[in-house]
Amino acid sequence: MRSKIVAGNWKMNKNLAETEALLTELAAKLPDTQAEVMVAPTFVSLPSAVKQLETSTIEVIAQNMHFEENGAYTGEISPDMLLDIGIDTVIIGHSERRAYFGETDEILNKKVVTALHKNMRVLFCFGEKMEDRKSKNHFTVVEDQLKNALFSLDASAWTNIVLAYEPVWAIGTGETASPEQAQEMHAFIRKTITEAYDTSIANNVSILYGGSVKPDNAEEIFSKPDVDGGLIGGASLVADDFVAIIKAI
Repeated sequence: MRSKIVAGNWKMNKNLAETEALLTELAAKLPDTQAEVMVAPTFVSLPSAVKQLETSTIEVIAQNMHFEENGAYTGEISPDMLLDIGIDTVIIGHSERRAYFGETDEILNKKVVTALHKNMRVLFCFGEKMEDRKSKNHFTVVEDQLKNALFSLDASAWTNIVLAYEPVWAIGTGETASPEQAQEMHAFIRKTITEAYDTSIANNVSILYGGSVKPDNAEEIFSKPDVDGGLIGGASLVADDFVAIIKAI
């Protein structure tokens, strides 16, 4: 049975004091849930967050990592550095990394392979732009992103992969894919994985939706049969909003 997951991607927000305050509030208000709850603060706050949540069920995850284990890569963070502070789940492939930092499918494949080699769990993001959807090319774009970054992996690797479908046009824009659009794409993703691997892998991988999920639309989105939770941006920065989204699942 695949996991239900709600993950908060804090992006480049919250200093150390603000992070500690938000985590304190989240831990106090965390509802009783069978879903996995994750938060991804900034790199500089990760050690503090891990320590602060050591008795909580909230998991601290990383927003990114490099594909090399060490070396002359100024400003980068290696998988071993994350593991050393108690983090074993990492977001890879977020649309902002693709758009602003030039991360290609080839680069993302290297990151995924390295993370899996280190027995880390990968939360892999992908999704189409507005022009892709308007041109009715969105299914092809999503299929290509999955194929190029993930479909060279052994079947056994999929036990450590969580997918996050994030239509780029719905990230930080206030626009949201309708629950029907989300379900349609999530079902297509499972079909694509079935064709590349098998039904068992497709039915057991958790597929999250990301893109302007808020307390007032979360329940309807999460109610769709192929939507297993959400990767939450702005709403995860407000404790009451994030808690309401967790309750919605």
